[in-house]
Amino acid sequence: MSKTQSTTYKREQARKRRKLSIKKKIRGNSERLRLTVFRSLNHIYAQIIDDEEGKTLVSFSTIDKEFKSEDKAKKTDKSFQVGLKLGERALAAGISKVAFDRNGYLYHGRVKALREGAKKAGLDF
Repeated sequence: MSKTQSTTYKREQARKRRKLSIKKKIRGNSERLRLTVFRSLNHIYAQIIDDEEGKTLVSFSTIDKEFKSEDKAKKTDKSFQVGLKLGERALAAGISKVAFDRNGYLYHGRVKALREGAKKAGLDF
């Protein structure tokens, strides 16, 4: 195993440990649903999940057909737009209160921008 693979493996394992720790504390119910984030190298995905029923109620991502952005826009700016659009969809579906599940990612950059966008759209955290 090369040094790069080893570092990547350790980083992913650390994220998985953080994810499990967060998931123990945050559980979406009918009053306050769970907004979870997945971040890949080029895209960001967000879903609002009802854990009691095990269903995704609202989702939005940068690969969604409705997502419009400039090609030169930064990934952080795109994340903010995804948060705004997700918040609009959630309010249209009658969802106003959510618990934020950062999915083991550190709370800065794109994850923080997505939450700020959703908060600006009107979601209550």
